[in-house]
Amino acid sequence: QLVESGGGLVQTGDSLRLSCAASARTFSAYPTGWFRQAPGKEREFVAAITWTGGSTHYADSVAGRFTISRDNAVNMVYLQMDSLRPEDTAVYYCAAARLSVLSSNPDEYDHWGQGTLVTVSS
Repeated sequence: QLVESGGGLVQTGDSLRLSCAASARTFSAYPTGWFRQAPGKEREFVAAITWTGGSTHYADSVAGRFTISRDNAVNMVYLQMDSLRPEDTAVYYCAAARLSVLSSNPDEYDHWGQGTLVTVSS
């Protein structure tokens, strides 16, 4: 399974780095994605990265502020979040894709983690 960590309470403009740990079998040489869900809202795509790390995809709302990366040697995927805004407040989840293509569709991911809460105060 996947385990997220690194969430917390920060102020507008601050940075956080989220981590996602999983077994090599869970990642299965497929892309890994980050999603988030704010209170009362649907889960939304944040970013995704291929198994090699050679390609990434970001939601428009985070492009230029967030960076996804991975270290397959230790079976970790990261989400560096800079210039955080109150609207970034949400529970952040990582998930392993079931297909070998980058996707923003949560239905194309399985093996979800339990999430880590990020709260950005104004």
